[in-house]
Amino acid sequence: MTRPLYLVGGLFSVGLGIVGAFLPIVPTVPFLLLAAFCFARSNPEWERRLLDHPQYGASLRDWRTRKAISRRAKVTAVGAMSVGAAVTWLTLGWPWVGLSLAILAICGGWIWTRNE
Repeated sequence: MTRPLYLVGGLFSVGLGIVGAFLPIVPTVPFLLLAAFCFARSNPEWERRLLDHPQYGASLRDWRTRKAISRRAKVTAVGAMSVGAAVTWLTLGWPWVGLSLAILAICGGWIWTRNE
């Protein structure tokens, strides 16, 4: 019963990852990590295809084996969150920028402290 649910979760996560590849605000790799987790429990062949992907496979394998994020990915993620906070400040102002800054501080700090 749970195997089909993991399959649906994996497919949904891949869909969100594809959206994230084209929209700068939506992340890609975290959704692909979730998809790999779900596929490991439902369709190991699809998990292998994700881990062997030419563009995203190395990031997925690094996270899985060493809980590591490359420096380039860290700079890109924190930079994108910073741009998002600046856009929020320019368009919505206070108090919404406070939410963006909190996300930047918490998530960006967590990302920056991961292994490389």
